[in-house]
Amino acid sequence: MRIKVCGIRLEKKVNISEWVKTRRFRTILAAIVLLGIAGGAWVFMLNTGNKQDSLAIYRGNLQRTGVFLSSGVPKLSGLKWSFKTDDWVESSPVIAEGVVYVGSNDDTLYAVDAHTGRLKWSFKTGKHVAPSQTVGNNESPATVADGVVYFGSDDGRLYAVDAETGQQKWSFKTGAEVSSSPAVVGGVVYFGSWDGNLYAVDTKTGRQKWSFPMGGGVSSSPAVSDGIVYDGSMWGNFYAVDAETGQQKWSFKTGAEVSSSPAVAGGLVYFGSSDGNLYAVDAQTGQGIWSFRTGGPVISSPAVADSVVYFGSYDKYLYAVDAETGQQKWSFKTGAEVSSSPGLAGGLVYFGSGDGNLYGVNVQTGQEKWSFKTHGPVTSSPAVADNVVYFGSWDRNLYALY
Repeated sequence: MRIKVCGIRLEKKVNISEWVKTRRFRTILAAIVLLGIAGGAWVFMLNTGNKQDSLAIYRGNLQRTGVFLSSGVPKLSGLKWSFKTDDWVESSPVIAEGVVYVGSNDDTLYAVDAHTGRLKWSFKTGKHVAPSQTVGNNESPATVADGVVYFGSDDGRLYAVDAETGQQKWSFKTGAEVSSSPAVVGGVVYFGSWDGNLYAVDTKTGRQKWSFPMGGGVSSSPAVSDGIVYDGSMWGNFYAVDAETGQQKWSFKTGAEVSSSPAVAGGLVYFGSSDGNLYAVDAQTGQGIWSFRTGGPVISSPAVADSVVYFGSYDKYLYAVDAETGQQKWSFKTGAEVSSSPGLAGGLVYFGSGDGNLYGVNVQTGQEKWSFKTHGPVTSSPAVADNVVYFGSWDRNLYALY
């Protein structure tokens, strides 16, 4: 039987354990039970084969599928509010307990009231919370888990701060910038660094559990599914690593840098490369299933729902392709490169472009429903909660649209 969740069709089977093993629907919101809406923020329990954790995370879930359980903004009413920072907002917002957390190139992480747009607190780091080396959407968006906010900075540290007060709990020093957005599950935070390592760090103590050499700087944000951590590196390698031990499961080689963050769904891992391709790889074996060629680097991280993959390219297009075959369903042209990662809610796909717009496009037809113009490129990836879309722009603002 088929059901709809916020306009995205999902297949429902009585045996959940079998459902999550199917190629088409495995890990697409698998075993996600909605706990409630607190101050307009969606809070989930995610089962990834590890301990369950409540969290708010970049791309909506640990599998990074870009699906938000909200009816979204099918018709744009206008601007709810905007919040001004002192530099570009390339980083992507996350929403938890009625608060929007977002980093800025002014070296600061901000906590902003999701309803009013007023500042609750700010936390200053040693450098950008949006590193200058990245060319897209991976500037360490925060993760909120069990009342703690985890995020990286150009100063080479991963920070853990109290979500309510903004007070630091601990920091972990790496050898270079941290632009990878952390994944938190089972008392461990996983993230990459430009020093070429993937790290696993204890959430309580901030002490390292293991590190894995990735063969190049890591700006991609790891996905976690069924006890495996998936991530790519700037040397074109993509890896699957055991979440408990840090031991390599398999690797896959692309033709250029992998700064696109992976999405895991239906037994496959989807990710982009600067060689211009989106790749679909078997999540268990690392075998390439298909690739889709675009006209430019694919920095955008894919979103996956209802057996369709959505992603952007530097060739100015957003693409929708069949998740099983890699065949194009439609494409939507913008006025500049698309490095923003799309989000799905309410039958629309939301994404930004270097032309300064945030777009809302019909997931079925690829037809534009609405757009909102800012005064700078939009490389930030939108997050959707309580019928509001949140995103940043190079014009230094965080925006809330309804």
